[in-house]
Amino acid sequence: MLVVIRTLALASIALLVAYEASFTWLIVLAAVAGSVNGAAHGYLRAVLNHLAPASRLPRTLGIAATLNELTFVLAPVAASGLGTVSPAFAVLVLAVVGAAPALLIPSTGSAHIAAVRGLKGSLLSPSILLWLMCAAGGGAAVAAIEIGAVTLALNFGYEPALAILFTVPLCLTSVAGGIWVSVRNRMATRKTVLAQLFIMTLGSALAALNLSVATTVIATVLIGSVLAPLSTYYSLRLDALAPPQRRAEMFALLRTANAMGVIFTSAVLTVVSLSMALIVVTGLMIVVTLVVGMAARRPASAA
Repeated sequence: MLVVIRTLALASIALLVAYEASFTWLIVLAAVAGSVNGAAHGYLRAVLNHLAPASRLPRTLGIAATLNELTFVLAPVAASGLGTVSPAFAVLVLAVVGAAPALLIPSTGSAHIAAVRGLKGSLLSPSILLWLMCAAGGGAAVAAIEIGAVTLALNFGYEPALAILFTVPLCLTSVAGGIWVSVRNRMATRKTVLAQLFIMTLGSALAALNLSVATTVIATVLIGSVLAPLSTYYSLRLDALAPPQRRAEMFALLRTANAMGVIFTSAVLTVVSLSMALIVVTGLMIVVTLVVGMAARRPASAA
């Protein structure tokens, strides 16, 4: 149902664009589509638990991360190509493609759907908040590169179109990270996760230094290389921490935490320069890494 609502909202946007409707209505429909995005993701991720055996779940999540990054790379290209025909047609086609999960969910069976319904009561705990905070930090770090790519290109004296110098390496290394997770098919240790967080923090710091194009590209490669492994770990860890009946809610919170990181970066960029925003995001990643490092000293059951 949630996927259907999102699809209908996007299709309505395409229809309104075609008829040159008021921009206000486009904003309202975009908000509707976004409001169900986290819940739809949580539901679909919970259903995945019933489709993949636990022993292959890391591999499955790695494949999902790879497909997600490929979609991120190819969707704008497809939208641009289809947009040459008509902007409304481009939105409509992408909405139809996005409706695929709504057609596939019924094949999982009603028992699986019933198994992911939530219960009342607080879900948050210190351990859960720890990994949600990590997801928010990672979302902020990635958003700083993606949103600031054009500004980075301008800072180094390049045309805005050459923002791809930073976004493409980020996406390609994210895809490579997803493939690595799929091949490895194992949940990382907390020490490995701590090392990966350090790598992401280092990447953010290098980008904040604004030394050269080469250094900034290396920064994006560092961030992208650990994006899929970290997101896979967060998903698996929260899967283990959440009550079975509330996994859909938990995964929706994970998506929301990641989105909050993006919103945080966007908000910072509205009031300060990109250089300062990168410094703020780097500070956030340092805090996240230190908190995980302290949590790693506790028994495994505590975090």
